[in-house]
Amino acid sequence: MIEKTITLDNIDHVEIYGVNNKLLEALKSHFPQLKIIARGAEIHVSGAEKDILAFESKLNAMISKRMNKRNLTEYDVEELFEGTYDNVEAGQVNTGNGDYIIVYSNEGKPIKARTKNQKKLVDEYYKNDLLFALGPAGTGKTYTAIALAVRALKNREVKKLILTRPAVEAGERLGFLPGDMKEKLDPYLQPLYDALEDMIPAKRLQTFMEEGTIQIAPLAYMRGRTLDRAFVILDEAQNTSLGQLKMFLTRMGCDAKFIVTGDATQIDLPHKSDSGLLKGVEYVRGIKGISVIEFNKEDIVRHPLVTKIINAFETNE
Repeated sequence: MIEKTITLDNIDHVEIYGVNNKLLEALKSHFPQLKIIARGAEIHVSGAEKDILAFESKLNAMISKRMNKRNLTEYDVEELFEGTYDNVEAGQVNTGNGDYIIVYSNEGKPIKARTKNQKKLVDEYYKNDLLFALGPAGTGKTYTAIALAVRALKNREVKKLILTRPAVEAGERLGFLPGDMKEKLDPYLQPLYDALEDMIPAKRLQTFMEEGTIQIAPLAYMRGRTLDRAFVILDEAQNTSLGQLKMFLTRMGCDAKFIVTGDATQIDLPHKSDSGLLKGVEYVRGIKGISVIEFNKEDIVRHPLVTKIINAFETNE
């Protein structure tokens, strides 16, 4: 057993300990094998060396997090032990060495922009408030957009995250669906749930959704709303009419970020000419604050066969 004194330099210890030491107590609860006593800016720790090093690492991660946001919460402490921060500050986008880490998965793996246009989407996000990400299936358009949204939510850059898509069946007729409204709509929105579940622990995600911090809804539910300080993603926008697209874009409120994703080759509307995505993009292209990123087959990050399948269909169609 050894003893060590950790001194909090260049930061008010109250900001790390929290009101009535709540944050410190939350951190200590994960190290029952250590004796931890805080006196002012000094923390006295005794126990096994490996446990002390682990505690010091998590404490440093808390301090690093505080340097990048206004205040810490008990959620931030929990994230230290859920893989969201793995001794590297989440949201370390474009570090200068080609590393485009956006967030960390629940398993602690970095979720990063991996292709040229995924990186462009990340870069353009910091320069514009409305982005269009267009391109074929498997290019990571939606996944990268949701990663940026989760990062913005975790860093308190926005107060809510809203994911929406038109409730259009992909060439099938599902007929009557049992259950309440949520249960009827969930099959259409499942791809969005899948991405969120990769990045936010299940219990936290459920809390966020119950509180309305994260909302997943069909496009029709956007009418009449003004979305201030929100990160909003419209997925599968090729299945919207020009009027629906206009309705969605005009929901943008103050300090909001909008990303629209779509693939013009996968229109599921009865008449493909009803899709308003490409026409709408051309209407707004060139407006300052709006960026259009066009993904292509080189950005496909799914199974290698996906690229060959898309090539085969394009050749024969």
